[in-house]
Amino acid sequence: MIDMQLLISGIIFGLSLGGIFFLMTIGLSLCFGLMRIISLDQLLYYSIGGYITYSVSLAVGNIWLGVLGGVIVGGLAALAVERIVFRRIYDRDLPFTMITSFGVLIGGVGVIKYFWGLVPRPVPVPIDAQVFIIGTEIPVYRLVIIGIAGLVYVGIWLFLNRTIIGKAIRAGTEDVEHVEGLGINVYRLFTITFVIAGGLSGLAGGLHAPLIMVDPNMGLEVLAFVFMVVIIGGLGSIKGTLVSSFLVGQVVSIGSLIYAPLAQMAPFAIMLLILLIRPTGLFGSQMLKR
Repeated sequence: MIDMQLLISGIIFGLSLGGIFFLMTIGLSLCFGLMRIISLDQLLYYSIGGYITYSVSLAVGNIWLGVLGGVIVGGLAALAVERIVFRRIYDRDLPFTMITSFGVLIGGVGVIKYFWGLVPRPVPVPIDAQVFIIGTEIPVYRLVIIGIAGLVYVGIWLFLNRTIIGKAIRAGTEDVEHVEGLGINVYRLFTITFVIAGGLSGLAGGLHAPLIMVDPNMGLEVLAFVFMVVIIGGLGSIKGTLVSSFLVGQVVSIGSLIYAPLAQMAPFAIMLLILLIRPTGLFGSQMLKR
């Protein structure tokens, strides 16, 4: 029987981990929804966000300024990759774009090693305060991460449903040719989406950095969990990404309390079970061609 305080702590840990997973994978879902590419290079921008947070916080002593820097540099890195690499391969098959994006990720890891070295680097937690929830001491910083993830989801929903650019992106996810027929520059929408995705991945890295030690392979280390989140939720589904992120976060957290190996095994088991019932994921739809 799990102690109640340990259970509450595990639930909060799972929610905060789910928030990080959501920020990591939302960019991948956005890119697939509009451009029909699997953008594994989002994990590179996640790593960049972590390292920029480390460097800026070390230089000026302000973690939040470092997180902001990680968002900006992550977005700029995504812009550069989109212009140099992806703009040339949008018409290629899905496996080709996935392999290309993985190549960008591996190459980016090499660049990170060149500039920051191989030694893992610690990032201080910006908020040391603790609060009591049902008699359990909970770090405030984890609650902040959960809140930021929720605000990002609301912000994305408002952007896609309440702005002209967002509505054009939503229309593009359904029928790119129709959007082009209205005189809208689809490639500009691609660029905007890629920059937003890269910035959010950088935000994930910046927020996660104080909870782990940043190292060059941090993006590769979460690759399996990212795949599980997007497959369970359904590729291209923002709502599905949110639900599956928190589901996987809880499974990893609670599973580790029950039996440590479950933290690695249970998410895969859930993914296989869901795929047997719904091959497109919880909220996924049949793959559309651009």
